[in-house]
Amino acid sequence: MMPVRVVLDTNCLVSALIFSHGKAGQLRSAWQRGGIIPLVCRETVTELIRVLGYPKFNLEREDIDSLLADLLPWAEAVEVGVTHDTIEALRDTDDTIFIRMAQTADAAFLVSGDRHLLELRDKFPELNIVSLAEFMGQIGIGS
Repeated sequence: MMPVRVVLDTNCLVSALIFSHGKAGQLRSAWQRGGIIPLVCRETVTELIRVLGYPKFNLEREDIDSLLADLLPWAEAVEVGVTHDTIEALRDTDDTIFIRMAQTADAAFLVSGDRHLLELRDKFPELNIVSLAEFMGQIGIGS
């Protein structure tokens, strides 16, 4: 079976990297087994590093580097290109990069824990925007 190329938003990546239990832990195992290929770009990795640096996670630089080492070797880097246009329906412009990356890379899924992104399913049916639970069920992980 071919691995599924997927855009995972920052919430999904942080959960998968920090929590080893439940669906998030299964997601991490899925990319490390080669079942899925997380798609990343410069902007999403920069955002991931910024979020992992939040005080609530209490991570040192070495911890963050170690977590990135649990993701980046399995990820596919995508060049999105600089766009300054906005997606009209998007309430949080920071989410634009995930939509653009899913479009550019022809991802099979855009997986998000962000309610605002999930509300755009009907606007972008070709992107297959799903929650983590829906994604896991659709590709048969953790069921």
